[in-house]
Amino acid sequence: MLLYSAFRAVLQLAYIRPSIYIQRVLWQYPWQLLTGVPRGRNKHPQVQEDEMWLELPNPEAPEEQIPLLFLSGMRTFWWMRRFGTARTKPELKAQIEPLWFAGDPRFIAVIAAASRKGEAPKRLHLLYQRTATGRRGIEPTDWNASPAALERARRSGAHVPDAVHPHPRAH
Repeated sequence: MLLYSAFRAVLQLAYIRPSIYIQRVLWQYPWQLLTGVPRGRNKHPQVQEDEMWLELPNPEAPEEQIPLLFLSGMRTFWWMRRFGTARTKPELKAQIEPLWFAGDPRFIAVIAAASRKGEAPKRLHLLYQRTATGRRGIEPTDWNASPAALERARRSGAHVPDAVHPHPRAH
């Protein structure tokens, strides 16, 4: 029992940083209920990584869909089962329809499933663009966002450039 308790404590410690980011995102962006969000467990055609993904509209250009990847390996198994495959039971897929969403898919966001009564979000999960992490060697991008959108993303914890750079897909 003691070993298992220590293991669970370490897992909780590893979740402190994502929890702080989730709180920062929720301070900046309101919840939205989204239905029919394109999603998949296979490689998205616009990205190099082979990860689960959601496609969300660009807030400043709704005709443009932006893929958000599940880059974190921790706490993703529950989501992976609901994203499903052709053999996934419809009742599992229905648990993330509608999808609670807060954030800007160009930088950082929080998704959640609806509670049983559908009145509140549960199973919060942080998603972010790799360019918004601030890691060395990864240049941040602005996705042609307005200065107000960049500032809001910055306040939510995303690393974004100060100067405006061309859109990464424009080249």
